Amino acid sequence: MNIFKNPDYYDNRELSWIKFNQRVLEEAKKTSLPLLERIKFLSITASNLDEFFMVRVASLKDVEQAGSKNKDIAGMTAGEQLKKISKQLHEFIKSQYNTYNMSLVPQLAANGLKIIKSYKELDEEQAKKTKEYFDNIVYPVLTPMAVDSSRPFPLVRNKSINIAALISPKDQKDEVEFATVQVPDVLPRGFFLDAKDGGKCLILLEEIIKQNMDKLFLNHNIQTMGVYRIIRNADLTIDEEEAADLLKEIEEKIRSRQWGQVIHLSVEDGMEKKLVKILTDNFRVKKEDIYYLNGPADLKYFMKLYGMEGWDDKRNPSYKPAPVKEFMTDASIFDVIKEKDVLLHHPYQTFDPVVNFVKEASVDPQVLAIKQTLYRVSGNSPIIAALAKAAEMGKQVTVLVELKARFDEENNIVWARKLEKAGCHVIYGLVGLKTHSKITLVVRKEDEEIKRYVHLGTGNYNDSTAKLYTDMGLFTCDEAIGSDATAVFNMLSGYSEPENWNKILVAPYWLKEGFYAMIDREIQHAKEGKEARIVAKMNSLNHKGMIQKLYEASMAGVKIDLIVRGICCLKVGIPGISDNITVRSIVGEFLEHSRIFYFYNDGAEDIFLGSADWMSRNLERRVEIVFPIEDEELKEQVKEVLKIQLSDTLQANVYMPDGTYHKVDRRGKVSLNSQDYFCKWAYKQLKKEKEPVGERRFIPMYDQEHEE
Repeated sequence: MNIFKNPDYYDNRELSWIKFNQRVLEEAKKTSLPLLERIKFLSITASNLDEFFMVRVASLKDVEQAGSKNKDIAGMTAGEQLKKISKQLHEFIKSQYNTYNMSLVPQLAANGLKIIKSYKELDEEQAKKTKEYFDNIVYPVLTPMAVDSSRPFPLVRNKSINIAALISPKDQKDEVEFATVQVPDVLPRGFFLDAKDGGKCLILLEEIIKQNMDKLFLNHNIQTMGVYRIIRNADLTIDEEEAADLLKEIEEKIRSRQWGQVIHLSVEDGMEKKLVKILTDNFRVKKEDIYYLNGPADLKYFMKLYGMEGWDDKRNPSYKPAPVKEFMTDASIFDVIKEKDVLLHHPYQTFDPVVNFVKEASVDPQVLAIKQTLYRVSGNSPIIAALAKAAEMGKQVTVLVELKARFDEENNIVWARKLEKAGCHVIYGLVGLKTHSKITLVVRKEDEEIKRYVHLGTGNYNDSTAKLYTDMGLFTCDEAIGSDATAVFNMLSGYSEPENWNKILVAPYWLKEGFYAMIDREIQHAKEGKEARIVAKMNSLNHKGMIQKLYEASMAGVKIDLIVRGICCLKVGIPGISDNITVRSIVGEFLEHSRIFYFYNDGAEDIFLGSADWMSRNLERRVEIVFPIEDEELKEQVKEVLKIQLSDTLQANVYMPDGTYHKVDRRGKVSLNSQDYFCKWAYKQLKKEKEPVGERRFIPMYDQEHEE
């Protein structure tokens, strides 16, 4: 339909992401949160921003430099996007540092930890200890680098913190040279000192080095100096068709990541213009790529304060995931799954059954084969250890390790080699596609028959992030899903593509069309005067075709509620186009990561979980799996998750027709934090017997037309 070509109907992906990071920053501003929780959210915004520069901004700069005039769905060229991004990020970073300086630093001081901004704030005893620390520990590690005719401008590492200076010989004050010192990341960034009032002081390593710069450049005067930090293009471009050895090719690209084009320069506020110009000229950055910071470079450091001893009352009590009732038995995990499908909800319920599934399979004499996809795993993964053990015991073990998982490439190369050494068949997926699906297949011989047990999930096989991300997973031995699982691994390891799938939907060839068909069905029901309803929860939504389908459904009268944590390029409240669509984003203690798709289907209610967002990359450039929940009791559990998140009045942010996000208007509504609700729910499951489940209907808890 030509009507959907209007670029005003879409938000730009990058600008939408900035809105998401702003929602995270809003959590850092919340005075109702414990202090260290606020600092944690500020640190997260800084970490998010680094990756955004290294990948998204870098990619746009590549497109601009190539001279492309192609426009995104919002009608902007790469150059136009970069201008708007720069403007908004300058405002965002200013807001970050206002939050740090005006709110968090004073609150830390009030609670006994003073952040030292200048050496002048140290008392005599503190200054003495700091000098001793520099002389004995810091000084031997430093490498001052001057620039002159015989010494070129040095290579500066990506994301490193550095101090630039203009120096001159004491006997030749008119002869000015540039010098730089990298703040060593092998030493702690913060140095803690006792205060006379019984509290503590924290001075950053760069401030200590600045105070002692004269010791690094003897016989020179320091005319001016300042802290700076660069971010380089870290997006890997790999020609898989030409790569004879993908593993070696990626290793080489990882090494080059440290020296990519500089796309961001941050300098401390007040840095001498001449010094800024030297940095700008040598790094070849544009004026709009320079950011002046009213505080420390790289606010990610302050995440380290989160674990401070004696500050338990300044952070939320740590949540311990609840055991899963079905597995609180001496029975084999396979016997439990054979009895009925089991649904897991992390981190509210423990990830242990997923780990134990692989562990038990690795030593079970009846297990013949284990097959698994790995996208991101923890640093000391028990799943990797179990897979290696299974191979060493003679089982057929096939593992797809996705080498192209961004910023986890190096970690995954290590695991791939370890698994190969143990005797596993390690595959790296399909050329040109990332394998993002989360699936484990265990093949077991039982009574002269073959039985297949499958785990499917929305999140990675990572026991560490499973405590931080909200995800769902399904254990099943359904024959049709088991057959599909076998077909998935045959497709990944060879060239065997099935003509059709029994129950699961697989990207990039079948998933998008499957979703389109389910949306079309709701449209048809609406046109027939029947109730039509879609509820979808995901991380991001930017696929133009999917947005158009949702607009078409809205125009037909389908009621659509979307729970989209991050990027959302769909716009709400467009008269006659998206009147029937609501969008909300939940930002809380845990990272919302599960993908859930509900279609009313004239009362038959189809529910799917999976690894795919409604993004172009997920639907068209990745191997993704979306799977059905068919057990009626489990379907009710998933519906409850959606219902509670649509009822959240504390952590939810509602997307408005003007493109902004507002907190839910709580007037007349019950206060509800959906994540707190599920923490309590997980433990209630252990105490109660099976109860009848009443009718649950999806009724949004807000009306956008009356939202302030």
